[in-house]
Amino acid sequence: MGKLYDEVTPELCEWIAKQRLFFVATAPLAADGHINCSPKGIDSFRVINSRSVGFLDLTGSGAETIAHLRENGRITIMFCAFEGPPLILRLYGTGRFVTPSSPDWEAHQALFPHHEGVRSIVLVDLTRIGDSCGFGVPKYEYQEERTVFESWARKKGQAGVQAYQQQKNLRSIDGLPALDPSDANG
Repeated sequence: MGKLYDEVTPELCEWIAKQRLFFVATAPLAADGHINCSPKGIDSFRVINSRSVGFLDLTGSGAETIAHLRENGRITIMFCAFEGPPLILRLYGTGRFVTPSSPDWEAHQALFPHHEGVRSIVLVDLTRIGDSCGFGVPKYEYQEERTVFESWARKKGQAGVQAYQQQKNLRSIDGLPALDPSDANG
């Protein structure tokens, strides 16, 4: 049922582009640390080439992905088909992130549409690409994107988002360093 791929094929790339939701999982090295799994949406994911992907990391109440990538780089991204034929696709890899203060920010940011409140861009070098059946995943019908985040970020403004990041995104829930104070930039 499951298949491994040497790369993100054109067919997988086309399928990924149609998905409206993906999940990101990371974990700290500590055995008692909290494993994080976050749903992601809007138009925030890109296949960069056949062995690397990236996604926009929007400002949130925590910064677990950034903290875990800073500590160990391990990341898994999962897509599920909620419409059409069943399929689950997992992209395993080593990730890093760039922030608005990074020298290569503009080059990476150009790959994505503008969204208010972007905190970083996560870049992943893929080490394993595999699918599985997805027979147990229910079908759901897409209705529309939520606009709450964009409204929140626009209302706060760049200075307000930056202040929020300074308050909420400098450490993970386990106390690991996440954003550097100089990275916080709405």
